[in-house]
Amino acid sequence: MRQPWEDVDLSTLPGHFARRLQQLAVALFVEEVGDLHLTPVQYSALQAIATHPGIDQKTLAGTIAYDTSTIAGVIDRLEARGLVERKVAAADRRARQLHPTAQGLSVLAEVIPRMLRCQERLVAPLTPAERQEFLRMMRVLVEANAELSNMPARDGG
Repeated sequence: MRQPWEDVDLSTLPGHFARRLQQLAVALFVEEVGDLHLTPVQYSALQAIATHPGIDQKTLAGTIAYDTSTIAGVIDRLEARGLVERKVAAADRRARQLHPTAQGLSVLAEVIPRMLRCQERLVAPLTPAERQEFLRMMRVLVEANAELSNMPARDGG
């Protein structure tokens, strides 16, 4: 009698390749940005905070598709490095708004060209048309399964 694992080939599983692609994306990011001691999640948080100064922690977590219970640790590390600061919200003294510091914006300006280079390296084997199609297909999968992740579905598909 055949065992269930005998009929499974990892090279045919999209989830296996999604995990491998994540490993490659992180490895490339570390190569390009590692000397700045910023993780991909910290970069995403800093980018979102710079783009939306005053964003609250819960909204930030949703914006970067990160777990709301662990985003505080990411913010703590960015704040400890002097890259972001928490300010009391004027409308609700219990709420904290996140703002980039001048140092945070400076680090972000240094990270962006490196991050873009790592993105380019990740898709370098693909033609320009394949890159567009690859990104389109990834969006379809992520958006169709948004309820399973920390990222809300886009309005209007």
